[in-house]
Amino acid sequence: MGEYVKLPGVETWYETDGSEGAEPLLLLHGGMCTNETWGAQRPDLAAAYRLFLPERRGHGHTHDVEGPLSYHDMADDTVDFIETVVGGPAHLVGWSDGGIVALLVALARPDLVRKIVAIGANFRPAPEISAGPNMLDELTADDPGLAPLRDMYQAVTPDGADHWAVVVAKLKDMFAREPDLTPEDLARITAPTLVLTGDDDVMTLEHTAALYRAIPDAQLSVIPGASHAVPLEKPAEVNRIVLDFLTNEPTPTMLPVRRAPSPAG
Repeated sequence: MGEYVKLPGVETWYETDGSEGAEPLLLLHGGMCTNETWGAQRPDLAAAYRLFLPERRGHGHTHDVEGPLSYHDMADDTVDFIETVVGGPAHLVGWSDGGIVALLVALARPDLVRKIVAIGANFRPAPEISAGPNMLDELTADDPGLAPLRDMYQAVTPDGADHWAVVVAKLKDMFAREPDLTPEDLARITAPTLVLTGDDDVMTLEHTAALYRAIPDAQLSVIPGASHAVPLEKPAEVNRIVLDFLTNEPTPTMLPVRRAPSPAG
């Protein structure tokens, strides 16, 4: 069961799972999604952490807001959620749009972030980095490929089933112009970060590698035989990698290149 919390930007629906005394971990869903898409991760992660699952503005049980949607506003909502509900620093595991929000939170409030896992995330707008250059042009509310997401949204939204078309239009506009980060921005992230992707993600591997290289001391995991929906397609592998990263310190490597210490002087 979930509940609402009144935040400055929007009254936000969230769920919790796991032991109350464990370290807090936020699961940040993808665009057009609800918390239902974390179903394959919740049992394993809840066994080790106290889970918080907020649904962002215009998603799931949380109302849409007037005006356009923005990753920056969603990041502000997430900061308010951590301060109001969690009450202290938390791990952030974000998928797709949720990964973008996690990166923005880490930049805005590093004091609230322990570790980050960004799954299938990007730091530039979709037209610049998508493996399908016409992806946004083909994105419509009645797209048969969006039927599972549409069904999830319409089953729980407080805004009415017809509002799906409004949200899709707002998100399509957001995808075309955001996120607007640079490698120099990403270089300011101080939280330990794992960049995780399927080898056939809609974001090009070249862009994912650029994200990994831009974040200091980040780690990279590319899961074979998987797409943008890697948490659904390879849940056991994703859960194992995420838990290993969150729970353990980095293993010293024998032949470091990227992480090799700088020569004295």
